[in-house]
Amino acid sequence: MTGPAIETQSLRRRFGDKLAVADLSLTVDPGEVFGFLGPNGAGKTTSLKMLLGLIAPTSGSGRLMGVPIGERRARERVGFLPEHFRFQDWLTGRELLQFHGRLFGMSGTALEQRIEALLARVDLLDAAHQRVSTYSKGMTQRVGLAQALLHSPRLVFLDEPTSGLDPIGRRLVRDIIRELKADGVTVFLNSHLLSEVEQTCDRVVFVKQGRIVREMRLGSEAHGLELELRLGAVSEEAAIALAAMGSGAREEQGRWRLRLEGEAQVADVVRMLVARGVAVYGVRSSLPTLEQLFLEVLGDEVRPG
Repeated sequence: MTGPAIETQSLRRRFGDKLAVADLSLTVDPGEVFGFLGPNGAGKTTSLKMLLGLIAPTSGSGRLMGVPIGERRARERVGFLPEHFRFQDWLTGRELLQFHGRLFGMSGTALEQRIEALLARVDLLDAAHQRVSTYSKGMTQRVGLAQALLHSPRLVFLDEPTSGLDPIGRRLVRDIIRELKADGVTVFLNSHLLSEVEQTCDRVVFVKQGRIVREMRLGSEAHGLELELRLGAVSEEAAIALAAMGSGAREEQGRWRLRLEGEAQVADVVRMLVARGVAVYGVRSSLPTLEQLFLEVLGDEVRPG
C-alpha cells in the first residue's frame, strides 16, 4: 500500500464533561511496529476504540490504510487483540477460530489450513480440542492472538498482548511480532511492559491527557547516552567539571553516573578526569532504557496503576 497505515488529525473524544482524548494526531508507516505509551487514564483505550471505529470521535478525523475510520472497509484488513476480551468459552479452541473465521468470510479448506497453522504457531495444537473455559490465562491470550491474525490482516492492534504470559509466552509474542514486521504488516502495540516494547518497537509515542507529548525512535543516541564511571577519589573541582560535561551527574554507591549527548563525549570525560588526577577504573556506556525515558517524560504525573 502507499501512504500511511494509520493517520489521524486532531481526534478528540468527550464523554459529557470529561475530555478523554484532547488532540490525537499521529502517523504510522506501513510495516512499522509502533508503541503507544502512557500512564493509566492517558486516553490510550479511548484512542484505540476510535481508531477501530468502536466509538465515534467528537471531532477530528482519521484513516486506516487510506479508508476513513468508522467505515466497515477500514476494518476488513485489521486484526485486534483487546486487553479485556470475553470469548465464547464453551467452544473449543479450534471451534472458536472456526467461528471467527466465518465472521471474516473465510470457509472450507483455506480456513482449516489457516487455523492449523496458527494453532501450531501459538503452541496450542495439543489443546485445540479443549474448551476455552479450561484454558489458562496464557493459553487464552494465545488463542486470542491467533484469532487476531486469522484473516491475514495488514494492520494489527495489540492491546497488552503479553498480559498473563510467562517468559516463554512473551518471547513467542515477540517472535510473532517480528515475523509480522518482516511480512510488511503494521503493528500498533499498547503495553505497560516497557521492556517488551523496547525489544519490539521501531518507534513510540508518549501520551498524556489525550495528547502526544513525545515521539521517539528506539535504538539510537538521539536521546542521549548513560555513562557509568568507577573512579578513585574525586576532587570538588573534578566533580564540578564532570557535572558540566553532561546532565544529572551523581554518585551512587561508589559509582558516578551522568547523561551525555552521545558516544563521542565519553573520551572527553575520561581525558578530563585523568588530567585532574582522578583514577579511572571502569567505564560503561549504554542507551537510556525506555523505563528511564518514560519516567523522564511522564514521571511528574505517573501514579501507580
